[in-house]
Amino acid sequence: METNFKTGDTVAVVDDTIKGVVTEVKEAIITLETEDGFLMTFESSELVIIKGDQKEFSKYLDIKNDVLIEKERSSVKKKSAKRLKGRELPPLEVDLHIHHLIKSTRGMNNHDMLTLQLDTARRQLEFAIKKNIQRVVFIHGVGEGVLQKEIEFLLGRYNVEVRPASFQKYGFGATEVYIYQNQYS
Repeated sequence: METNFKTGDTVAVVDDTIKGVVTEVKEAIITLETEDGFLMTFESSELVIIKGDQKEFSKYLDIKNDVLIEKERSSVKKKSAKRLKGRELPPLEVDLHIHHLIKSTRGMNNHDMLTLQLDTARRQLEFAIKKNIQRVVFIHGVGEGVLQKEIEFLLGRYNVEVRPASFQKYGFGATEVYIYQNQYS
């Protein structure tokens, strides 16, 4: 594995789609500036140098780096061993209890808390749609049912099927959403 990083090297992160230029080397800690201008720090074992003949870095291209080639081979073996059907994939669980979203509710009234919970639900649902996640479970609790009603109203704006989540796992306090994915996008 390459550990001779120097300032100016173009590098890529092994387990992510981050690419950048080395700005600082301190022993095994490497700081790089991403293509978006962010400074990020990694251990040298998490990075590989992109050679001049490798114009693009992507796991879908012919990568001439032994570490990445081996990593790709091992991930292909793992994926083929785990063939899961859509229904067997676990859902994205979003816990909307306020104490899971923020450290303190000091200075917040009920409307502020409800708005934060609904914004979180909307963001997570849009994330699931973007990432083609087919099932999302919103854990809202039982309470007076205000949050549950508002979530159901929010979900009515999307192409989704809404039903109560598994009683054995969540009790009465969760709603499961099945997202109908557009096959042509």
